Amino acid sequence: MPTLGYAHIMFSPVGTPLIAGTTTKVLEVALDYLAHHWDVAEIQRQHPHLSRGQIHSALAYYFDHEVELNEVIARQLDDVDRLRSQAGPSPVVAKIRSQGRLP
Repeated sequence: MPTLGYAHIMFSPVGTPLIAGTTTKVLEVALDYLAHHWDVAEIQRQHPHLSRGQIHSALAYYFDHEVELNEVIARQLDDVDRLRSQAGPSPVVAKIRSQGRLP
């Protein structure tokens, strides 16, 4: 079985897929597509340092590794939830609430 190559994808020392020549993670582009429903043109407007080819390659990598990358996304969301619960209530929000400017 041939090994797939991605012209615009490289890997960090810890194995994170990145867009070659940038510090942009493949997952960032995939999340723009998934969370914001942006097409390639909008992703390029938001990330003008990326070429259309780089964006297409990042999305191709995501779709070819969708299960694995969705697991990474799920772990990151779990981390955010855990950290948010550990941090407790925001002092700024509490102050604004005490002023009656928030319910």
